[in-house]
Amino acid sequence: MTVHDNGTIMTTDTHTGSESFTDYVSARRVEIEAALDRVLPRPPVCPALVAEAMRYAVGSGGKRLRPILTLAAADVVASAARPASAAAVQEAWLQAMPAACAVELIHTYSLVHDDLPAMDNDNMRRGRPTLHVIYGDGLAILAGDGLLAEAFALLAHEPCDAGRPQLTERKLRVMGRVGQAVGAGGMLGGQAMDLEYTGRITAPHHPLPPLDADTLRDMHARKTGALIRAAATSGAIMAGATPAQVNAIDAFAGEIGLAFQIVDDILDVQGSSVDLGKTAGKDRATGKVTYPAMHGLDRSREMAADSIARAEHALVSAVLPSGHLMNIARWVVERRC
Repeated sequence: MTVHDNGTIMTTDTHTGSESFTDYVSARRVEIEAALDRVLPRPPVCPALVAEAMRYAVGSGGKRLRPILTLAAADVVASAARPASAAAVQEAWLQAMPAACAVELIHTYSLVHDDLPAMDNDNMRRGRPTLHVIYGDGLAILAGDGLLAEAFALLAHEPCDAGRPQLTERKLRVMGRVGQAVGAGGMLGGQAMDLEYTGRITAPHHPLPPLDADTLRDMHARKTGALIRAAATSGAIMAGATPAQVNAIDAFAGEIGLAFQIVDDILDVQGSSVDLGKTAGKDRATGKVTYPAMHGLDRSREMAADSIARAEHALVSAVLPSGHLMNIARWVVERRC
């Protein structure tokens, strides 16, 4: 992002050779890490062991894709205003940061629970032992529950909306979207489908339909895509996006979520545990049906590229500047971990 002498902002694209997307991501990560450290509870608000476990989970790093997406969406909406100014973008970031942190807390909670023996049963996450390996299943469950609860408390309390009814309305909309994204119709439902199709849960008197291409896409649209969509639209809403802009960013993020899952499946086949920071080859070992398993590697790569093209079309159709949203989209399909 370049700030000119008159205060206007030009959000540049890494592929033009101007601003470095790496620098943008690095700067946002620093801000996000500081904000996460501030919002996580400490004693005496909670028992020291609970605080320690929650910080172990959140502090293990990771890509921070979802909170960066939240801030980038806020950036794009603020930059679409005329004239766009450094102050406007900064205000958009400040208003969107609590949502960015909340989304990351929820994402971390989902990873903590997914790694449990009753779920995906993994002992490595983000390059180090999973939470239940260090603290046991019971505390891992409680720490995950705590992260989810803290996320919604944060959405309710920040940013301060005293005397600003418009900001209150935005916060309520974000809470509704995030709640739907993580509930039975979203991430929770997708995870249940995943467990059912891999035979780790059984449903008496509930015949399981074949897992075809449409069902696979629906499962991952819930399990992975729902929270990615909520992350992007939350940033847009907190920045004051119009309904048309929110819809466009939602469509963009839906495609990014699909591409992210496809690439995740490809990396599980081709990546190493060291690069991925988690156990490679786990999908095949647990009998999961993945995009490469159903469509093959080459077709899966084509599908991911097609999703990115549709994502860009969603922004163009709404006359939204791509900002760093398209850089994030490209990173999703080009990443190696």
